[in-house]
Amino acid sequence: MRDEADGRYVVAEIAGEAVWLLADRALYWPRESRLFLSDLHLGKGDVFRRAGIGLPSGGTAGDLERLGRAIALTGATSVWILGDVVHGAVHESAWRDTWHAWRTAHPEVAFAALTGNHDRALAGAGLGVELLGDAHDVGPFALRHEPCEVPGLHVLGGHLHPCVAIRELGPRRFPVFWLQPRTTVLPAFSEFTGGCHVDAGTRDGLVVCAAGTAAWIRRPRPEQGASPRTRRA
Repeated sequence: MRDEADGRYVVAEIAGEAVWLLADRALYWPRESRLFLSDLHLGKGDVFRRAGIGLPSGGTAGDLERLGRAIALTGATSVWILGDVVHGAVHESAWRDTWHAWRTAHPEVAFAALTGNHDRALAGAGLGVELLGDAHDVGPFALRHEPCEVPGLHVLGGHLHPCVAIRELGPRRFPVFWLQPRTTVLPAFSEFTGGCHVDAGTRDGLVVCAAGTAAWIRRPRPEQGASPRTRRA
């Protein structure tokens, strides 16, 4: 196993499986050589610009640069996206060219995705992503976009964009992995997202992603029982 001392990821055990929680906001499952991420929201800036809201371009390129870095770090051979691959209608625009150029540069990596609440246009988008439907179970994991209870399996989900404030670092909030007894919620992968403040249960674990570093700010405790809550940003 690689040395995690440089802070680029932490190692955790979820549902009996060793996983890496990456500072670049993806979860790596070494046994399957697979990266999981959620809420990529490709084309979100384009949706806003078409609505007359002035935003700088280049967000997709930045997100894909981080994804390439995560693939290089882990050696992942597949990437599974837990919903919200795109943000809305898919038009011929610069972000699509960026996506296709990036995929051409990574032909060895297989892509698959759940359907999220923003993915109404995904099926016809021609992005070269295998569609897994609304739900898919693999090993001990139930993959869902919106976290929910699935008897007998540990849920990996997204949708909530979990984040926390760290008093010592000022008012800004930072994305986190939220480890609950039967559910792990991944942070939003896209940089261009809001966040949902986490009111974690006393036995939950939290791994913060900040300044290129992943770090425990709370480790999960055995026999977890408290039911956590969320508060929308």
